[in-house]
Amino acid sequence: MSKEKLEKNNQPVLGETAHHIPEHGPIAENGKEILLSLKNVDITFGKGDSLNRAVKNASFDIYKGETFSLVGESGSGKTTIGRAVIRVNPCAAGEIDYKGVRISGKIPHSLDREVIRNIQMVFQDPAASLNERATVDYIISEGLYNFHLYKNEADRVAKVENMIEEVGLLPEHLTRYPHEFSGGQRQRIGLARAMVMEPELVVADEPISALDVSIRAQVLNLLKKFQEERGTTYLFIAHDLSIVRFISDRIGVIYKGDIVEVTTAEELFDYPLHPYTKSLISAIPIPDPLLEKNKVPFTYDPSVHDYSVEKPELTYIGHDHYVFGSPSEIEEYKKIREAGVPIKAITIREPGEAAEEPVAEEENVSREPILDTPIHDTGSIWLSILSFILPIIGLITGGIFRKHNYMRNRKSCRKGAFIGLGFRAALLALFGILLLLSII
Repeated sequence: MSKEKLEKNNQPVLGETAHHIPEHGPIAENGKEILLSLKNVDITFGKGDSLNRAVKNASFDIYKGETFSLVGESGSGKTTIGRAVIRVNPCAAGEIDYKGVRISGKIPHSLDREVIRNIQMVFQDPAASLNERATVDYIISEGLYNFHLYKNEADRVAKVENMIEEVGLLPEHLTRYPHEFSGGQRQRIGLARAMVMEPELVVADEPISALDVSIRAQVLNLLKKFQEERGTTYLFIAHDLSIVRFISDRIGVIYKGDIVEVTTAEELFDYPLHPYTKSLISAIPIPDPLLEKNKVPFTYDPSVHDYSVEKPELTYIGHDHYVFGSPSEIEEYKKIREAGVPIKAITIREPGEAAEEPVAEEENVSREPILDTPIHDTGSIWLSILSFILPIIGLITGGIFRKHNYMRNRKSCRKGAFIGLGFRAALLALFGILLLLSII
C-alpha cells in the first residue's frame, strides 16, 4: 500500500518518525491492528573483540489486545528484548515500531513521553525496581505526578487506593515502605505502579516468578481482568511453558538471541516443529509422579543443524506459523505440518522399562570406589594421636587404610604423622642451634 493511501486511511506510515503516537496502528493482512512490531532487531553489548550479540535479527508483531509470550531459557535474550521495547536497551540494527511509528533510536522528546506513558513494564525483581526510600503511595503515584493524570488531589488518592485494592493489597499499605513487604507483595506494588498509568502495552518480565504457587493463578487472573476491562496488550516474558500455554494468544520461542518459532499457543503445542521448542515442551513437569518418572526428556542438540551452506531465517509456513531454519529444513517442516499429524514432544517409557533403569543406575553408583565408604571409616582423633607418637608407623597404616578405601582414617593418620615429624624436626633444629652456641 502506498504512502498516500495510508495517510488517506488515517494510518501511520510504517517506520515513520513522528512527534506523536497515532490513535490506531497499521492493519495486518489478518485484519488485526499491529500495536508493536520488531523488524530485524539486533541488540549488542560490548565492543570490539568482546562484542556480544544478545539478540539477532528478531522480528515479530504484537496485535492489539492480545497476550504475546516470549519464552526461552535463561540468557536467551527475552528480558533484553523487553528492555529494548521500553527504550532501555538500544538497538544496534533494525527498528521497533509502535503503532507504525519508530520508537527505537533517537526520537523527539514529545514522542518519548508518549512511549513512557503508553508502554509500562513489570520487572522480574521487585526489590530492585522499587525505591526503598519512597512510600508505596508515592511509588504508585509517581507516574500520575509526572504526567498529571489526575484532576485534583482527591482524584489522585482515589485512583491509587482503587489500584492498590485491585492488586490485592489494602489502602493502609500505602504509608509503608517496600522493605516492609514480602517479595510477592512487592511484585503487586510494581504491577499497581504500571497499571495505574492505564498503558496500552505492558511488558511483563516474569511477573509471577517471585510469587508463591498458591497465588500465581490470582495474579494471572488479575492480568486477564485488566485485559478484558481496559484492552491491555501484554508482552509476557517467561520460561515456564506450562503457564504460558493457558494465558497466551500467541507464543514466540527464543534461543540464544534467535527467534526460532512464532505461532498461536494451540498450534505451538500441537505442532512444535523446531527441535528447541520440542525440548522446552518435554521439560514441562507432569503432575502424575509415575508418568513423570517414566518420562523421556527430549534434549536439544544445536549440532543437528548445518548452516555452513544454507543460511537460516524465520520463515512463514502457513497456519499462522513461523519457523527458523534453512531452506531445506523449512521444506521438511512444511511437509510435517501439512501432514496434519500432531507432534508428540513428550515420550513415556513403558512401566517395565522404567523399573529396570533405576536399578542399573544404583548398581553403577555402588561400584564407585569413592562412594563405598566403610562403616568404621570415622577418622578418629586417636589415630592422629598415635601417628603423632609413632609417625613412621602412622604413614604405613595410612597406606593400608588407603588400599582398603578407609579415606578418613588415612587422612587422620597422615595428619598426625606429618605433625609428629614436623615437631621432631623442630626439636632437632633447636638442639643443633643450642649445640652450636655452646661450642662458640
